Amino acid sequence: MLVWVNGAFGSGKSTLVDELRRRWPEALVYDPEMVGYVLREIVEVPTGDFQDLRLWRRQVGDLAVGLVEEYRRPVLVPMTLVNPQYAGEIFGVLEVAGVTVHHFFLQVSREILEKRIDGRSFTPHDPEQDERVRRWCKDRIGPCTAAVDVLPDNTVFLDGELPPRELAGQVLTHIGAAPGR
Repeated sequence: MLVWVNGAFGSGKSTLVDELRRRWPEALVYDPEMVGYVLREIVEVPTGDFQDLRLWRRQVGDLAVGLVEEYRRPVLVPMTLVNPQYAGEIFGVLEVAGVTVHHFFLQVSREILEKRIDGRSFTPHDPEQDERVRRWCKDRIGPCTAAVDVLPDNTVFLDGELPPRELAGQVLTHIGAAPGR
């Protein structure tokens, strides 16, 4: 089983996955962003967004399948994925492999997202880069918010402004996992 936690930058995906992991210790955490970081070291990313690399999408799907098949444990994935074609490619690989995917999307107001993004430090040693990353994240709020109309039909929408503990309880209840501590 794979639990994909989706939403805009600053919506609380990683925070929710951390809470889920605390309450569901057998689950693995897989962040596809790491695949992007590796690819960025090897090849040029012309658009600046590694999700635009077909190889990133292939690797994300294949690695997720491998983790589920090899370790036979639930996998938690915190990742913004709002391009319907890209989501179709990745989720299609999972479906063909017979992996059950529970897809959640955290809905958060633009104002809160901007506050959360402003409150984060991405590259503390490089304030100019930090500001570029913040701007990049904020520029994607609109497309992420608009994506709610094109996400997979089985997407479960959650109020991302609720406390992580409450959200984790909702996720665990929805997927039928016994809530942990």
